[in-house]
Amino acid sequence: MRFRVLDAASGADTAAWLELWRAWPGREVMAHPEYARLFARPGDRVVCATGEGEGWTILFPLLLRPLAAEPWARPGEDRWDAVTPYGYGGPFTWGGGARDDAAWWAAHAAWCRDERLVSTFARLSLFPEQLASVPPVVERRLSNVICPVGEGLQAVWAGYKHSARNNVKHAEKAGVEVEVDETGAGLDAFFDIYHRTMSRRAASAWYFLPRRFFQDFFERLPGQCAFFHARLGGQIVSSELVLVSAENVYAYLGGTLEESFKARPNDLLRHRVVEWAVAKGKRHYVLGGGYAEGDGIFRHKEGFAPHGVVPFQVACLVHDERACEELYRDRRAFAERSGAPWTPDERFFPAYRG
Repeated sequence: MRFRVLDAASGADTAAWLELWRAWPGREVMAHPEYARLFARPGDRVVCATGEGEGWTILFPLLLRPLAAEPWARPGEDRWDAVTPYGYGGPFTWGGGARDDAAWWAAHAAWCRDERLVSTFARLSLFPEQLASVPPVVERRLSNVICPVGEGLQAVWAGYKHSARNNVKHAEKAGVEVEVDETGAGLDAFFDIYHRTMSRRAASAWYFLPRRFFQDFFERLPGQCAFFHARLGGQIVSSELVLVSAENVYAYLGGTLEESFKARPNDLLRHRVVEWAVAKGKRHYVLGGGYAEGDGIFRHKEGFAPHGVVPFQVACLVHDERACEELYRDRRAFAERSGAPWTPDERFFPAYRG
């Protein structure tokens, strides 16, 4: 078994990462080095922990975050923690060879010690067959929805809830039209609708992404993303960024103008994504979940695949328990000194960032 950690700051390492990724039949966009780069802050490192053996490969893209960058860090802090890029992550794997996951995790643990990496938070793929075994620290978070577009359009349509089919028909009768934008030409309209939607939902600050972030998708990952725009009376009223992998497509970020709700433009938009994905020979359309279990956003998505509800799981890996406890105390002490009370979120991982 060959264990390597490839650093996207190195041209040679990036080329090696891409070579492995291109050999993967699934080629999930979220394992691409340029996707990971989109989420790196100044000072972060973009890496991929890899494993290679006879007939198998592992890719585990990670963002390494310097704890020295935190305002509560002690002087001289030189430790790091890791997180998978936003979305669904690894350790991705493929190939029919006899994989030795235990040996790979042992090599990974040794690397974490050498790098002074104290913890890793991994958002995991919804497809278990894509993942190497993960240590028993996996937690279920929200339910997500996967639409099985590989079954064909007729079967997918028959699988919709009655309400979803009615909303699609209603949008068509209302004159809603949907267009596919694979070049990003409609970025301005998307950006306006997206930010207005995040404001209406009182989304957390993270979701107010800059325009450049979305522009970078089309410049760095051509062919692996597309906008779907729903028009009503010529105006774009609903828009969504869809990510495109070799076998799967993902509803990513988007929004709808409140004044257009009665026309149900987003329902027709999602149905057109299904049609497009079927025509492209994709296997699954991942609609994702909501902000909270069973909320209105989740119920809307569930209407398109009521039998496609699956758990979204995360792995909370502690590499240095003592360091995590020290960092928690440092964070609390900083809050007390600064007079800004800190109430940790018990479900947040790692606890010192809660």
